[in-house]
Amino acid sequence: MAAAATIHTVDPSVKHASLWTGTPEIYFSKAIDNSRLVKVEDPQRAREMKRFFVALACLFVLVFTYAWQHFKAIDYGYKIEAAKRELNDKTEMNRALRLEDASLRDPERIDVLARRMGLVPPEPGQVIRMDTATSDAQGPVVADAGQVKLTPAR
Repeated sequence: MAAAATIHTVDPSVKHASLWTGTPEIYFSKAIDNSRLVKVEDPQRAREMKRFFVALACLFVLVFTYAWQHFKAIDYGYKIEAAKRELNDKTEMNRALRLEDASLRDPERIDVLARRMGLVPPEPGQVIRMDTATSDAQGPVVADAGQVKLTPAR
């Protein structure tokens, strides 16, 4: 194998403190053939690498768990705010519907609409109040066999 030599001398344009330029430096390049080298496994290095990767995996799991919890907390915050907005909207709609119901149930309004349709007030005896029924209606209702009319068989 041939070795190439390179000679480096100090550049004269560079000013040094001393006038002595020194000896020239000579470098030889030599090709090294490592193809016949065999790598020997180091069991201690393998254990160290295994421990490192286990620690790295644990760190990854911890960071991933923290990030997941953080993003879920943000997501739940958005869902809570949306539910609060929806509750406020529903409450406001409920108030509006109750107001509309109260205005539609107004007896004066119903009387005016009934008179426009040609309805007249009921005459005495036409109205049967359900809340003042007889005391029998207060108790449990039992079937009465006397009311059933049997027809003869043919």
